[in-house]
Amino acid sequence: MRTVLAVSGMSFESRIAAGPGVETLHGYRDAALARALEARLARDYAGVISFGVAGGLDPTLPPGTVIVATGVRAGAESFSTDPFWTAALRRAMPNAICGLLAGSDTAVTAVADKAALHEAHGALAVDMESHIAARVARAHGVPFVALRVVVDPADRPVPPLAVAGMAADGSTDIGAILIGLAKAPHHLGGLLRLGRDASAAKAALVSARKALGEGLAQPATALA
Repeated sequence: MRTVLAVSGMSFESRIAAGPGVETLHGYRDAALARALEARLARDYAGVISFGVAGGLDPTLPPGTVIVATGVRAGAESFSTDPFWTAALRRAMPNAICGLLAGSDTAVTAVADKAALHEAHGALAVDMESHIAARVARAHGVPFVALRVVVDPADRPVPPLAVAGMAADGSTDIGAILIGLAKAPHHLGGLLRLGRDASAAKAALVSARKALGEGLAQPATALA
């Protein structure tokens, strides 16, 4: 059976995505992610899925909202998702919200920046991997889709220490967070709120993964 490649930013997202018919890639950003994807797509994958959490842009979407992307927008670039695989995702998760995702090379943390990005293209959420995965998949002629779950809502900023705690390898740098808290203890409240939001997002991501089953609902994997 051909496998699909699940692309994520953080290690916990990859652990959730992993399973029969699925290989994972995480811990890369920007050009490094593009290079890693180029190397992996030298192999014969049935498709590429961007899988994980995202920052909310639509103010109506609470943490834990599952989004099946109809496309990805990054600046002037637009990427379509594979219609057949997207339809399969929607059948597996009929309560998911469908719409546009935004891709960004940098973390979008301020409420004003989230609002501007939502107003520009109507994107529901933003992440730092989907646009890169879509770009490389398109270059290789490989089907691409994206499934993301809102973690931080549009009306709430991401605490600076949360960004500082994102290690380059996709893990959480607890040491960096503790050092930051020692210097700026007033950020503790924001981190605790984000922790609650993250718990809701992780639970929704796990539920979505179970609903998708083997091969993350990719139609070709079922036929291989």
